[in-house]
Order: sequence, then structure tokens, then C-alpha cells
Amino acid sequence: MIIVYNIMVFLHIVGAAMIVGIWIGNMKKPTVHPRQFDGAALQLITGIVMMGLIPALDMDANYFKLGIKFAIALAVGVLAFIGRRKYKKGEDISKGLAHSVGGLALLNVAIATLWN
Repeated sequence: MIIVYNIMVFLHIVGAAMIVGIWIGNMKKPTVHPRQFDGAALQLITGIVMMGLIPALDMDANYFKLGIKFAIALAVGVLAFIGRRKYKKGEDISKGLAHSVGGLALLNVAIATLWN
């Protein structure tokens, strides 16, 4: 079961890299790319799976922290979905939307790593 958990952690980090990497790569001309939504969906799915595995593996968890991370991840997912829809329609994507997706994802990484 720990192998499944570790695979989920790996995929969770890949999802964060998809969101934040594209955001940093497009910093000069901010936009939301459809792959950022894919990264957000990957993070939500793997995060929920990891939360479900915590009790099965007898791991200690700070559920308040995980709840905050889930709320932020949900916001990132919704914003990335809006950005993806605008991207596919060829509409302009505001800088605020692009920076919200990347910035909130980066905030979630900071919470995961710095909050003990």
C-alpha cells in the first residue's frame, strides 16, 4: 500500500510542476494553458487518493492543513478550467486569471512543504 501512496506523491508533484512550470514559462505573456487544467485535475485526484490512504497506512495527518490545501486546489482547478475554456475559444485570458492559477498552485506547494 505504501508503494501506491508513493506513486500518488510522485504524480501529485508532476501535477504541481505542470501548473507552476507553465506559469513560470509564460511569465512574460501570462496565459492559462489547457495542460494547467490537466495538472490541476491530476493534483486533485492524487490528493484525494492520498488523503484516503492516510488512515489505511496508520499515518498521522493534519486534516486542517489538508482541508486548506484541498480548498486552494479546488480554486486552482476551477480557475484553470475557466482559463482552458477561454484558451480553446480563442478569447483573451486576463493576467489576473493566469497569475491566480500559478500563484495559488505555488502557494499550495509552499503550504505542503513549509507547514509542519
